[in-house]
Amino acid sequence: MTLEYAYYPGCAAKQIQREADWAARAVCQELGIGLLAMPRASCCGAVSLRETKPAFALAVAARILSEAEAMGKDLVTICNTCLQTLTHANYRLSNEPELLEKINAVLAESGVRPYGGTIKVRHLLWVVTDLVDSRTLKAKITHPLKGLRVAAFLGCHSIRPEEIFNHASNTNEGPHLERLIQLMGGVAVDYVGKDRCCGFHVMLSDKHEVHTMAAKNCLSAKDAGAQVMITPCTLCDMIMGSVQPIAEKTVQRTINLPEMNFAQLLGLTMGISKERLGISRLHIDPVPVLSSIGLA
Repeated sequence: MTLEYAYYPGCAAKQIQREADWAARAVCQELGIGLLAMPRASCCGAVSLRETKPAFALAVAARILSEAEAMGKDLVTICNTCLQTLTHANYRLSNEPELLEKINAVLAESGVRPYGGTIKVRHLLWVVTDLVDSRTLKAKITHPLKGLRVAAFLGCHSIRPEEIFNHASNTNEGPHLERLIQLMGGVAVDYVGKDRCCGFHVMLSDKHEVHTMAAKNCLSAKDAGAQVMITPCTLCDMIMGSVQPIAEKTVQRTINLPEMNFAQLLGLTMGISKERLGISRLHIDPVPVLSSIGLA
């Protein structure tokens, strides 16, 4: 089976979280997953636009979905918020014919190809864990985690609302991120808060609240014995990583929990260089922990 997708990294991966994009591309190259550029794609519209101008947000999402459809490919992303926004739009456009007709009329006025509702929106994590042959994936993991205790921070936008994801993010075999940790030779740490919001969406309106949320989530993982945290989302990466030092001052506790994107840790276990994965860009240095198992 050929694994080739229209690649929609999202705005954060093109700017502040570029290391997540680098790691995704490096891992996909090793696994034979094709990521095709979407040169005309814009911001997905995310929460703010969906709340203030819902019809406009649907048209923005439809334009992105139409570009992937014209390429003849399903769309894959590495951002939970982009995943939720585009999946929600795709769900409505695929199940509400009258709405699809209205949105396509808007696209036509702008000279954009109408959307037919024929593609799927996927997370790269799902592709790696569900669609890559497990024997191929295991064979690529040449530097296993040797029992490293890893906290999987799922975030909230890849698992809710249930009606649009239809359990796609949590199969009978368990959450994708925790299955990947086990496959890499690590121990998935169970802790309270792994499926909570990271706080990104109140980052501008309530800094104290986002600092407190980040601290609670990281401390819960650390207190459960986690040595490192991984997420499937560039926005969660931003909060759990960059905000952590400030959050320590807010709650007056030292956290010091290295955090990285799942593709970065997977890349390390595959023997991809730290430079190519952007490890030096992380806010909490993971090298001391990784050195203890020969990964750095």
